[in-house]
Amino acid sequence: MKQRNALHLACLMGLFTMAVQAEAKTDVVLWYAGGAKPQQMMQTLIDEFNNSQNDYEVKASLQASYSETFQKLQAAMASKTAPAVVLLTGEQATGMANRQLLRDLRPYMDANFNFADFVPTFRAAVTAADQSVYGLPAYGTTQVFYYNKQVLAEHGFSEKDLATWQGVAKVAAKVTQKDASGNIIFYGWEPMWGKDNLIDAALSNGGKILSADGKKVAFDSPEWVAVWDGFRQWIHADQTMRIHHGGQGWEYWYKTIDDVMKDRALGYTGSSGDQGDLDFTKLAATTQPGWGSHPAAPIASAQVLVLPKETEDEAAKGAFAFLNYYTQAKNTARWSMKTGYIPVRQSASSDPDYQAYTAKNPQALIPLKQAVTASPNFIDPTNGKILDALTIAADQVEIQNVPAEKALKEAAKKAQRALDRVKG
Repeated sequence: MKQRNALHLACLMGLFTMAVQAEAKTDVVLWYAGGAKPQQMMQTLIDEFNNSQNDYEVKASLQASYSETFQKLQAAMASKTAPAVVLLTGEQATGMANRQLLRDLRPYMDANFNFADFVPTFRAAVTAADQSVYGLPAYGTTQVFYYNKQVLAEHGFSEKDLATWQGVAKVAAKVTQKDASGNIIFYGWEPMWGKDNLIDAALSNGGKILSADGKKVAFDSPEWVAVWDGFRQWIHADQTMRIHHGGQGWEYWYKTIDDVMKDRALGYTGSSGDQGDLDFTKLAATTQPGWGSHPAAPIASAQVLVLPKETEDEAAKGAFAFLNYYTQAKNTARWSMKTGYIPVRQSASSDPDYQAYTAKNPQALIPLKQAVTASPNFIDPTNGKILDALTIAADQVEIQNVPAEKALKEAAKKAQRALDRVKG
């Protein structure tokens, strides 16, 4: 009887100890957005981290999009209910850092963290002028070309024919198909909706967003007008290209992917992170093209994990502990293999699993190849007003068929007013 009671007491004590340990864990709330593969990988790393220690419990809250995350975060910070860690775009993170809303991560870094191991472009993107570090790169991204290699070959073309946008237009015109009623049943190309592809192409025509001294808006120049009106012509007049727009969250993105995967379009311009959703027995990947004689110069950037200010200090410590785990070389390599995004640590290239993977999947190296010659991410000095003006102009050109010169001039006037207020 005594033994039974002792055993019973020991069991109760064990359960009590487990309950106390579980209760003692500090909750670390994480907000993030992303597609299916990133969601799976994020949850995997969260589960591994939570099971690896007894101090913190990361609790993820999936958001509909990066823009929704940013909007909700601003409201949460105003009401002092912000999460401990948030995944933002590079532009969003820099804007918040400029407003002194993010924690400096240097105090959390010990001698073993090795911040110098991060890819230099991405490391520079999260380092402020005063050398404070306002976030850690979560994964690198750039938009590349995905195309049906069999359809391209059947029409007598090769990847070299996609080396310029003029070449892409020629290919698109050749492969576009209509049914007996004149309805288009196969498109030559599908740029992704929004300003990003249009900006990439303009930069690949030698265009600049701002003047060299940063005081003048420069996107109403002939280099920009020629590119944006080229897209307007292909989408609305020639109808050899099209875009999906609107819908909920990432709906437009997946409709674009579906068109290529289900033989309704030759190819599309999409994120390096799309690779986890694509069938490369059917598709191939290549870098974005230049415009005419200009070399390709699309933007490469990183999504950034940040720690907002005015959150609980212990939760912030837990948030950085998770960031430390998340960005380990083996884990950023795993993230790249799972999703197609660019690893953020240089040492990831030495990971044996990553080396074996890229040997079998050469398309995984295309984003890295493009990043070598890519333009740096544009940091909007007006806290988003320049990019907002370009977003409106892009919709006017892509959706409303407004001439590029008119749309860009109107956008430039709005952006210049905002820039003048900042520059004084």
